[in-house]
Amino acid sequence: MRIPKSFLVLILVMLAACGSAAGESKDPLAARIERCAAQECKPAADALRDGRRLLALQRLAAVWTDVVSQEYLSERTAAQRNDQAAFEAEWARMGQVLRDGLGTPSPTAFEGVRPALVRAVGETSLPPLKIYYDASLEYGRNTQPQSGLYYLGAAQAQRELGAFVRTLSEPATGHEPPVRALGAELDALEAELLAVYRPPASIDNHPDFIALSSTVKEARELDAAGLRYGALLRYLQAARHLALLAGKPSLDADTLTRKLREYEERLSAGDVDHSIGRMFLEAAQASLAQTAPGARPVSAEVALGDVLPRYFAALGPAPPAPPQVKPQVTVTLVRWPYT
Repeated sequence: MRIPKSFLVLILVMLAACGSAAGESKDPLAARIERCAAQECKPAADALRDGRRLLALQRLAAVWTDVVSQEYLSERTAAQRNDQAAFEAEWARMGQVLRDGLGTPSPTAFEGVRPALVRAVGETSLPPLKIYYDASLEYGRNTQPQSGLYYLGAAQAQRELGAFVRTLSEPATGHEPPVRALGAELDALEAELLAVYRPPASIDNHPDFIALSSTVKEARELDAAGLRYGALLRYLQAARHLALLAGKPSLDADTLTRKLREYEERLSAGDVDHSIGRMFLEAAQASLAQTAPGARPVSAEVALGDVLPRYFAALGPAPPAPPQVKPQVTVTLVRWPYT
């Protein structure tokens, strides 16, 4: 049977239209992870492949600033990377590009963005934008233009991250979690950090302590700005980092199995959007799946034994403020943003 040429043309047009529609409806999280082909994004791709979407978003957000900064830097001209005047002209241009994000962040900037983890990631992008932009000029002047450009790229990364997470927003499937100010929790966490910051750990793991201190600083900035979802996420990430540094807690296999089941049930119960807590549960599940036989699933132990208890405590009433210790010595540190 001979098929008319006009019918074949119609089929080809329909197939092309279907392909276009499929491309347009592609999951934005999967598309962004695919675009980020760098090795840094492999953990995010692995999590998405395994059906752990919340963990995939967190892992993508963790490398977002560095990946986008490098992309921005690679697109700059040789003059911008090496000539001070060209760099400062680019800094001024980027000030216009970023101007909407250079003011005081609004606590309601991501209101309505759901689930809670997506809103939290969006909120974490707000304070660093201005900080990176302002620091980039002096950094470029005091080191070299290329270094200043990197921080300009970091500012641009925050703008792109905020825009990206809005594309992931979905209709609400549960009540918003009862987030609140976390001043008491952050004070207590910082006291724990200072107790652990002793030799030899403070010497052997100095870069890790710097990163942890940076995360606590971010959590405080977010909390002070009323960006409660972002503050909760950064607080829990800092708690996880501290528990890993401190080597606690240690849970046996039976306790891990029991806690995994208990938290799965607790995070699924009721009509509350527990996506921030569920992301840490997904991290525990991934840790258990990837740990070699006979080895300790340290990340799972920390998530189930330390982080998730803190998550539910942070949704309850605020604890009493810890007693203030009168300082004996005042030390003033001058540092670059988030270092």
